[in-house]
Amino acid sequence: QVQLAESGGGLVQPGGSLRLSCAATQSIFRLYGMGLYVLGWYRQTPGKERELVADITRGGNTNYADSVKGRFTISRDNAKNTLYLQMDSLKPEDTAIYYCTATEAKTNRKSWGRGTQVTVSA
Repeated sequence: QVQLAESGGGLVQPGGSLRLSCAATQSIFRLYGMGLYVLGWYRQTPGKERELVADITRGGNTNYADSVKGRFTISRDNAKNTLYLQMDSLKPEDTAIYYCTATEAKTNRKSWGRGTQVTVSA
């Protein structure tokens, strides 16, 4: 059963914007609403490890990688069981596969989506 499904990736010019969406199962959002999970976005480029882009707690506390601060915004719609990543002022170095993740707060175990490709190029 796919619990996390990303969408919204694509090709965009430098300086442009994209909004990624992650549809999660109701069960994940219920556990998230209980504070048992943290939702977030990671990205990965060939030959590199996945890196945290941003995450958000139930209470709305957010955490961003230094490289995206001021350009990306993470948010969620609990009614729609959906996590978002608004990406503005995109740079070529933002090119990566972006993954949605749900992290169990106690164990740090992560569930991953299949990823969506973002390419920033002229």
